[in-house]
Amino acid sequence: MPLLARTVTTPLSIEVRRGAVADLGALLADRRISGGGDVAVVVGPGQGEKVVELCLPSLGSADVFTVAGGSVDSANELGDKLRRRHYDAVIGIGGGKTIDTAKYAATRYGIPMVTVATSLANDGIASPVASLTHEGGKGSYGVHIPIAVLVDLDFVENGPDRQTQAGIGDAVSNLSACADWELAHRVRGEPIDGLAVTLARTGAEALVNHPGKITDDAFLTTLAEALILGGISMSICGSSRPASGGDHEISHAIDHLFPGTGSHGEQVGLGALFCTFLRGDRERFGQLARCLHRHGLATRPGDLGLTDEQFVEAVAFAPNTRPDRYTILEHLALPADALRTRLGDYVDALREHLG
Repeated sequence: MPLLARTVTTPLSIEVRRGAVADLGALLADRRISGGGDVAVVVGPGQGEKVVELCLPSLGSADVFTVAGGSVDSANELGDKLRRRHYDAVIGIGGGKTIDTAKYAATRYGIPMVTVATSLANDGIASPVASLTHEGGKGSYGVHIPIAVLVDLDFVENGPDRQTQAGIGDAVSNLSACADWELAHRVRGEPIDGLAVTLARTGAEALVNHPGKITDDAFLTTLAEALILGGISMSICGSSRPASGGDHEISHAIDHLFPGTGSHGEQVGLGALFCTFLRGDRERFGQLARCLHRHGLATRPGDLGLTDEQFVEAVAFAPNTRPDRYTILEHLALPADALRTRLGDYVDALREHLG
């Protein structure tokens, strides 16, 4: 992954509540964000268009652009349109693909970007990374993080539950990613950023210990804050390290070997749980297992439609997806036979904690 952009390390404004979209105009009146009110609104299909209908009267001379697909080509096409006029800010409204497209295009032309998230499926709402497809597959690109983040819980609630569940998996996987970073620091002397670890871990800890459900405002607020803190942590250290470890390597391997298996959040949640087991942290393992199970996320390969043998193949291949990263997977370097044995022990441990 390229060095991440660090021009902005923390947003000027973060709002997570119901009815937040109605105040978008007031947010843009902050002259640190928009000096003259000239903004470009980028929307995708679905709820983004509904948000525009609700807030457009307060946006003044805004231009609205519709994007789809979440590809490098669509992001470049958007960038070409943005450079035809001076804009104070770009407002990306929608889910991950729309926001990543807007982040990439805005960064390309040095325009501040505001995120208006209508779902909580991943930490892209505030991260310095844009995940975009290209002819060779999917790539991650360093971008500037949003200058402001707005999450309206009314729109999140109206979206598919599976998106919110995926966000839970992505957020709690930070616990495993931070443990992998600390392992690399101890074993290989890799530099570690304590503030980045603290932010990523704090949000994940709050989420994994929260007793609420995805229908509760307090829980959704905690989820949004965990995802935002994960994004900020990456910006602070200039790396995806605090939010991407062996858990993400396993997810990348699943995408490569068995495309279309599950969402990113579902896969990294399962990857984080298995890596935590390999790490031998039984207390954290039980905590994560109960959290994922309670929110309907995968805890066994079969929950994602994978056979045990397919999962073993993915874990064995996982280190190839990020050769420069040292995690529990590289540390143990287990062959396939040993992984099969560990997977059997893992399933037994799940029975102890989940019944």
